[in-house]
Amino acid sequence: MRLILALLAALSCVPASAERLTLDRIHADPALSGPGVRALKVSPDGARVTFLRGRPDNQFQLDLWEYNMHDKSVRRLVDSKVLVPNETLSAEEKAIRERNRTASLSGILSYSWSPDGKQLLVPIAGDLFLIDVAKPDQPRKVASGAVIDPKISPKGRYVSFVRKQNLYVIDLTTGQEKQLTTDGAGTIHNAEAEFVAQEEMDQRSGYYWAPDDSAIAYKRYDEAPVPVVKRFEIFADRTDVTEQRYPAAGDPNVLVDLLIVNPATGATRKVDLGPNKDVYLVRADWSHDASRLVYQIEARDQKRLDLVAVDAQTLAQKILLSETSKTWVQLNNDIRFLKDRPAFIWASERSGWKHLYLYDLDGKLLNPISSGNWGIDGVEAVDEKSGLVYVGSNRDSIVEKQTYALKLDGSTADKPARVTKAAGWHDTSFAQSGTIFVDSFSNSETPPQSAIYQADGTMVAWLEKNEINAQHPYFKYKPDHLKTEFGTIKAKDGQTLYYSIIKPAGFNPKKKYPVFVNHYGGPHSQFVSNKWGSLFHQYMAQQGYVVFRIDNRGSYRRERMFEDALYGQLGKVEVEDQLTGIDWLGKQSFVDPKRIGIFGWSYGGFMTIRELSVGSDKIAAGVSVAPVTDWALYDTHYTEQFMGGTPKQMPEAYAKASVWPDLKGLKANLLLVHGMADDNVLFTNTTQLIDKLVKQGTQFELMTYPGQKHGISARADQRHVYGLIDAFFKKNVMERDTKAAAPKAVAKAKSK
Repeated sequence: MRLILALLAALSCVPASAERLTLDRIHADPALSGPGVRALKVSPDGARVTFLRGRPDNQFQLDLWEYNMHDKSVRRLVDSKVLVPNETLSAEEKAIRERNRTASLSGILSYSWSPDGKQLLVPIAGDLFLIDVAKPDQPRKVASGAVIDPKISPKGRYVSFVRKQNLYVIDLTTGQEKQLTTDGAGTIHNAEAEFVAQEEMDQRSGYYWAPDDSAIAYKRYDEAPVPVVKRFEIFADRTDVTEQRYPAAGDPNVLVDLLIVNPATGATRKVDLGPNKDVYLVRADWSHDASRLVYQIEARDQKRLDLVAVDAQTLAQKILLSETSKTWVQLNNDIRFLKDRPAFIWASERSGWKHLYLYDLDGKLLNPISSGNWGIDGVEAVDEKSGLVYVGSNRDSIVEKQTYALKLDGSTADKPARVTKAAGWHDTSFAQSGTIFVDSFSNSETPPQSAIYQADGTMVAWLEKNEINAQHPYFKYKPDHLKTEFGTIKAKDGQTLYYSIIKPAGFNPKKKYPVFVNHYGGPHSQFVSNKWGSLFHQYMAQQGYVVFRIDNRGSYRRERMFEDALYGQLGKVEVEDQLTGIDWLGKQSFVDPKRIGIFGWSYGGFMTIRELSVGSDKIAAGVSVAPVTDWALYDTHYTEQFMGGTPKQMPEAYAKASVWPDLKGLKANLLLVHGMADDNVLFTNTTQLIDKLVKQGTQFELMTYPGQKHGISARADQRHVYGLIDAFFKKNVMERDTKAAAPKAVAKAKSK
């Protein structure tokens, strides 16, 4: 009887009939991947775990939720619509969201805890609210007027923020607001990160609190030297002429200063950054006792990075250490000052892999913390009491991310203890004490889950199990979910390339299928990973495509030799590796080599043009969205880092790296797409490409999106662009007349 009941219970959970994915459903509410969470944090007192979650009726509008560690309850703590019923964003806030890749979101996008864990600081649509967690239904607005980058000071006395290019504080003991800088206007910005710092250097802030609330170090920059680019932002009902200071490769950057201000008195002092003004101020940090400020400064050519200590009283300076490279020094946010001893943790790729090192405060190396032929992704937490540092890493698999514990004394440098268990991708957020953490996990078969663990990996409680049961949005689609397989092939120089492949619905190894290749190809990116993937990929596989991805040389989370391969020659080895993948596909018995199509966005759009220009005999069609076409048009920090200099210094290299040299070879079907208000990869990239294609007589399809920026992030536009890609592939790949195409290929061969 128990067996029969168990079978009946199991059968009751199986949908009567599975449904195929549709693009309309993928882009509708609720989210098919389930109630995903963002911005996980453990409160400083360890009493709560907080996170952001989309609303059931709008997955893109986020509210603030909590898991109470005492009563094990989950509840919505702050309703974004109660704070601001109708959002209106400033141009400044819109630009920041574009930099942070959150332009599609609304509601609460960030928040911070007070040091005692009793209050939350919540910015939304330019307003700033302080919320008592004991009385969350009584939010207190403490500031308004296009407020950005708010923080609670480390000791909790102040709230700080930037408004209209100036730095402000509110003394919470008196409620008094004080303006600490007054010259912010026009081209002068205080306590902000400049465009390239936000876009390319992972700078989310331009000011840094001392741990005892005694001072704030802040960046002041003048963008007057940066050339003004006039852009037409074309909307459906109007055209705006926007003047944007955009530092293209070789152009002057902003002039930057580093200052220290006393929040109580407003007294300000300037740190001497040296005679060379053409540098990047990467970030600043304070020692645990606030006795010294430490800043990172990078040369314009990015081959040298200095870590400089400044005495907080005298402003006397000392270089603690320098990182150098023949290509570029990779930036990171992994510096950590210890509280119990005069030392700090530093990350470096000097060994060929990213590893951690322990230094004393005079810059003397004490010991490596990690070592070996693997690398860390970043520091997750430091538990000084236990002598441990927790890191994310590719230690056991390049296509996975796990969390590991390393001893600060270096005794486990090449044998870290793995903390997370399940195969897949883990992003962890630790409590300040390092004793518990929240794990956000997924793999190609499991949608994102979140759970609370002790530091040794023992589960405490589910935060969001996200089980695909009868109530889950993906339940009726799960039976048709197709498995992602992983493998490797060799590049021309023998290096290992990782790929993923999804075989189509009803796969028959005796049939020959069309292929959908999605690539990015640029540095700082990994496409092939064992985590919950794109539902558009599942959709395309269910339509009958083999879905393929391959990470070429230059992609992220590999040894430096692998990344350095593209240095000074963008668009060469990446294209070679992608074509190696296409050649491999063409040899598979289940692939129709005449029906292989490619799709890429941004750097991937650049790759599409390059691949079609040299490989139209292997590729039936390609979609290029928001492509860089000429690297001389892209920004200074990114372009000069990977090209190895400016267009004036190396004109031949820039000419070869553009899409122009081989453009006449572009014979395959092309769909070109761009947002008409793109402030990252400027629309000029596409207009120049259009002009050259027209002049050489190449036919192509074009779609532009009024008012859309680089991500084409508006919901209707997202649905439209993927419907467009689907239709283009159906016409030019799925339904391609290979018989009609064959004579053209023969004729082309005879004419050579």
